[in-house]
Amino acid sequence: MWCYEGKKSQKPHAVCIPFPSQGHINPMLKLSILLHSKGFHITFVNSEYNHKRLLKSRGPSFLENNFQNFIFETIPDGLPPIDADATQHIPSLCFSTKENCLDPFKELLIKINNNPSDDDVPPVSCIIFYGIMTFALLAAQEIGVPSVSFRTTNGCSFMCNKHLPLLIEKGILPLKDESDITNGYLDTVIDCIPSMKNLRLREFPSQIRTTDLNDKLLNFIMGETEGASKASAIIFHTFDSLEFNVLRDLSLICSPLYTIGPLQLLTDQLPKNSLKFLKANLWKEDEDCVKWLNSKEEKSVVYVNFGSITVLTKTQLMEFAWGLSNSKKNFFWVIRSDAVVGDDSAMLPHEFVQETKERGIISRWCCQEQVLKHSSIGTFLTHCGWNSVMESIGSGVPMICWPFFADQHINCRYACCEWDVGMEVGNNVKRDKVEKIVREMMDGDEGKKVKKKVSEWKKLAHEATGVEGSSSLNLDKLVKDVLLSNYSVC
Repeated sequence: MWCYEGKKSQKPHAVCIPFPSQGHINPMLKLSILLHSKGFHITFVNSEYNHKRLLKSRGPSFLENNFQNFIFETIPDGLPPIDADATQHIPSLCFSTKENCLDPFKELLIKINNNPSDDDVPPVSCIIFYGIMTFALLAAQEIGVPSVSFRTTNGCSFMCNKHLPLLIEKGILPLKDESDITNGYLDTVIDCIPSMKNLRLREFPSQIRTTDLNDKLLNFIMGETEGASKASAIIFHTFDSLEFNVLRDLSLICSPLYTIGPLQLLTDQLPKNSLKFLKANLWKEDEDCVKWLNSKEEKSVVYVNFGSITVLTKTQLMEFAWGLSNSKKNFFWVIRSDAVVGDDSAMLPHEFVQETKERGIISRWCCQEQVLKHSSIGTFLTHCGWNSVMESIGSGVPMICWPFFADQHINCRYACCEWDVGMEVGNNVKRDKVEKIVREMMDGDEGKKVKKKVSEWKKLAHEATGVEGSSSLNLDKLVKDVLLSNYSVC
């Protein structure tokens, strides 16, 4: 049993607060479930906006379930209320959470710690926050508990962010002129980042593409990266062998870091009586897609999903659509209702639907982990969000990569050029290129090489999450050395 600073026997209590978008909520929830399985009481903090969406997608009775020692709470995100089934504007969320969330978060912590009517809720003993939510670090300092920065991105991305001030010092950033975005300047090779050679400037986070040294988003990224380094520890959603050299060099310039991933492989191993069934998808999942996948041959389907934030132009949508159609391959395509700029319905033309009705289906949302594990999936056309990369590697599915923004460019570079688990479409989407790369990945010699390589990385990912694997041991070490630093065993 746990004893907290000499008080009565009780569970440790982790408050977990993700950045309020789907791609950050999911991995934080998995980490929370893993900690819950190790005896922690969990308070999971969503924004009020996303909490409403969660109840809409999962049903109003979702939280009526008695999740033992796992509680959902909310705080406002500071943005004007809207009634939409869509991700809020990311830059606005970044600025608003930084400026408006500290006080309501502190009030929530006070409410938890000063609740004499509920003996079942122990005092807060640690706070785990997404890496750009450093207001939570300040709150942790005020109540005297450890704080952990959880980076749902990889080590490579964080290393790039850490060295943005160096690029400014060298005069590489900011851009000299808007034309630098298109005139080849972004192909400048950057060789001053430890363990990361021959990077091009275009592979750094998209927030660098500004001519203004005082650009608000660029400075937000640099400030939050530095702020997160002051946490008691940093978690990266990755595994040691995938990024060994970068993680080694990061450990020399950061707080103690722990690699814990792929998270879906760790939660898969939990017993049936755990909370591993708990999901927090903000869109209602299509449950019929699995029946369709069941009807298809092994590795015969192209799975297409550009995540919760990426938006396409109508032209890009059409080029992807006709490229898929012309490939003559089966496909399952997830298209959010807000996925196309200026098109509230994101509808595809009738001609395309008729042409592909025997070999393609389209959904608004799905359980991606379940889809990627399905035997019919042959490749994954993705925006290269880090969750998608980790889920794809963990499932042994090769990727066709089309990065959109933020860290997706560096993820694409490493997936295609370092780990050899993907092929890149290129920024200028053309149907002929889409058709060619789909055919190559599904049937070609290069596709066979990529499939072989991703199978090797899948094996290493499963080894890392085994009982004696690096990620499993790192989770135990994080719990013992950081999260339970105020505890002793009774």
